[in-house]
Amino acid sequence: MAALDHPSDRADDASGRLSRQLLVIVDPVAMRADGESVRIAKDVLCAGSTAKVCLPEGPAEFAKALAKRGVRRPVVIGDDRALLRAVSLLHRERELSGAVFSMVPVGAAVSLAHSLGVPAGTVEAARAALDGAPRWLDLLVDDSDGVVLGGLSIPPIADPSASGPPGGRPWRRMYGSLVRNLAARSPRGEVADEAPATRLRIEADGVTLVDLDQQVRGVSVTPGAGDGLARVEVRRAAGAAVSVRAHTVTVTGADFRYRADQVTIGGPVRRRTWSVRAGAWALALP
Repeated sequence: MAALDHPSDRADDASGRLSRQLLVIVDPVAMRADGESVRIAKDVLCAGSTAKVCLPEGPAEFAKALAKRGVRRPVVIGDDRALLRAVSLLHRERELSGAVFSMVPVGAAVSLAHSLGVPAGTVEAARAALDGAPRWLDLLVDDSDGVVLGGLSIPPIADPSASGPPGGRPWRRMYGSLVRNLAARSPRGEVADEAPATRLRIEADGVTLVDLDQQVRGVSVTPGAGDGLARVEVRRAAGAAVSVRAHTVTVTGADFRYRADQVTIGGPVRRRTWSVRAGAWALALP
């Protein structure tokens, strides 16, 4: 793992600006995907801060660099998976509340970062890392200590190309076929609703929204904007959709999988509870 301390330094002033001491972690996937954007991001960040640039060769070195950040503020150059990895690591160490993350999106899968408010342009995102303000965001934490930043869905059909757990290729093919079926147009030009129905019990704050005697075609859970409540939407096979806001959500049923933040597939599990942690993590945004 290579590291470089940049000589430029600007101390924070009394206005409460974010620290200019940065730990810039360049995800190796970003280097392979777009080395030029990585170079531009490093140039902008190093020109306006005291930056230690780390080039980890894999997840272990990524974790080691983050653990040794000291007082430096972490800046991730990479895709959504890299941001999720960084937040998950500090959550497991119970150090999440003491860090303000910044991100420069580089790579193919960056929709999560954009949905959180990170600028799409490399220069703009790097400047937000330097001059932005911390925004404290809600976090979903499940009963296995996994975290969700932007939302989860059941079944996980949103992105069949994303890698799942070991041996997950049959699932990838299945969901790829499902998405293609969903994209098939009806004679009226509408997208056909062919998602497979399944039986799940969905409880929100202890209240049963849908029980196992009903079939559902989809469930989504999205953390709120700092109010400690998640938006829960249940699309039933028959009847109107159910939409509520709740602190905790429990899903029970036959072995089911779920997609978190469009980049990871969890399960199969028979029961999983997600709880909202209000303002649990901070992201520097314009």
